[in-house]
Amino acid sequence: MADLQTLIGDRLAQNRWGILGNQGYVLGIDLGSYGLRAALADLQHHTIRTGHAELSGGAPDEIVEQAIALAGNLLKEAEITPDRLVRVSVGFAGPVDLRFGTVRLSLRMPGWENYPLQERFEQAFDAVTLIDNDANLIALAEATFGVGAGRQHLCYLHLSSGVGGGLVLNGRLYHGATSTAGEIGHAVVGRGWDGTGRPETLEELVSITGLLSRAASYGLTTDNLELIFSDSPIGRRVVSETVDLVAMRCAQTVALIDPEMIVLGGIVVRIGGEPFVRAIADKVNDFIAPQFARPLPVVASILGHDSVTAGAIADALDSLSD
Repeated sequence: MADLQTLIGDRLAQNRWGILGNQGYVLGIDLGSYGLRAALADLQHHTIRTGHAELSGGAPDEIVEQAIALAGNLLKEAEITPDRLVRVSVGFAGPVDLRFGTVRLSLRMPGWENYPLQERFEQAFDAVTLIDNDANLIALAEATFGVGAGRQHLCYLHLSSGVGGGLVLNGRLYHGATSTAGEIGHAVVGRGWDGTGRPETLEELVSITGLLSRAASYGLTTDNLELIFSDSPIGRRVVSETVDLVAMRCAQTVALIDPEMIVLGGIVVRIGGEPFVRAIADKVNDFIAPQFARPLPVVASILGHDSVTAGAIADALDSLSD
């Protein structure tokens, strides 16, 4: 796993973030993608301080207070006051509305509908605060600090309990008209996998639940995702179908936005490992029309559990040059 201090420190040293890029601190917070995580970046000395805590559940206000306390502890450890913060950036494990600074909803935790996330953190730290979806921030993290560092056009696909994605175009996150660009999991990919003939989305078929459900329909009932990637005949069938489904959507994305790289992440990718990523990469390049063949790099993400906080730091830094 990549060392966050080295990756972010090296990029901070390049100091391309405008007039505020050599003073103060930026704070990145991951609100639930990998528990509660926070990272504090010193823009002058190019150092990173990180902290994490288990997400114990609870109402949205309780979870936010836990995150604020975690971030507050980082400030205390660094012996700085909140007035030294030039930006705060928060990643949330669900869709957000950037126009209003609110959470749309959480598929894993109830009660987040229309929650004023941006306002809560601005009140806590009295600093300009940005919010974004976790998959978007992972995309930006990988393009800024990670496996896609230096790439201007990158697509990220996240395969986990849900299926999400993020787009970095011209070196910046692309959100679309309503903050939902990159949500490839909601794309309809066909009919009939469940026997009803109804339209089904990519998320229904290749999320953790989707993989386990398809395995069960073929006669392998399990809650162990690793068994899907074992050498069982049913597991091989499910993985082969998944490779085709993901690779086809990636190839269609290539035709639409022409990225320099596709990055794959999430627990499904971690458990599937290099063979799974390589199989998808091979199929993507088979599916790309000949005139676009490069070949296109399709690779696994490298930032792991720190990816959302790293993306939040990158988002905060980019905002300094706006």
